Amino acid sequence: MNSSSKLNNALEVLNSRINNAAIKSDRTSDDITLIAVTKSFPPNIWEKAINHNLTTLAENRIQEAKEKLNKFKHKDKIILHFIGRLQSNKARKAGQIFDVIQTVDSIKLAKRLNIISAEANKLQKIYLQVNIGKEPQKQGFSPEEIIDSAKEVSELDSLEISGIMTMPPYGIPKTTLRDYYKKTCEIKNEINELVNGNCNNLSMGMSNDFEIAIEEGATHIRIGTALFGARPQ
Repeated sequence: MNSSSKLNNALEVLNSRINNAAIKSDRTSDDITLIAVTKSFPPNIWEKAINHNLTTLAENRIQEAKEKLNKFKHKDKIILHFIGRLQSNKARKAGQIFDVIQTVDSIKLAKRLNIISAEANKLQKIYLQVNIGKEPQKQGFSPEEIIDSAKEVSELDSLEISGIMTMPPYGIPKTTLRDYYKKTCEIKNEINELVNGNCNNLSMGMSNDFEIAIEEGATHIRIGTALFGARPQ
């Protein structure tokens, strides 16, 4: 079976699972955006993706995304998300490359992006990253501080808080995972209703847990290996 057929089969299975999970939360698959995570795959992965109508893509390294972009002729056909940790000194390049930056994890970074976006006359779409499991080794706003932080970021004229994203602790029980995703959805809803009406999106769930994420309110799921197979070493 060639790689195109494998991707067709993977998409068929994924779409069925997405639809079933959406039904459980009284939604449809149209409410869910599948973000194809193309990090670590060769540059031609973007061509392969759009040939299968996968137009929302994600990378986690700026240099790798830049190299892929240099070889890609259809930037207007994709929406490119950044899902890696963003250091302030890389913020300018990220703003030039990415349509959405999902990992805004501090007020300092938000202010830096705001200055850069203003200089470029760009309204940069961002997601605020919440460290829902309060893991010391992970970045992101704590659940306790994210509402006030969202208020502060909302005052920055060249940023639009389009959503919330989270990466829960690895290897936790499903009941705990579900609780974390439920809490993240509650945070997104509170920000959307009381702080910023643009905060409509909720990015959570990956290849191993996206169904639980959808059932608990995810609008965007980040899928790599379940689509493209194991990443090249």
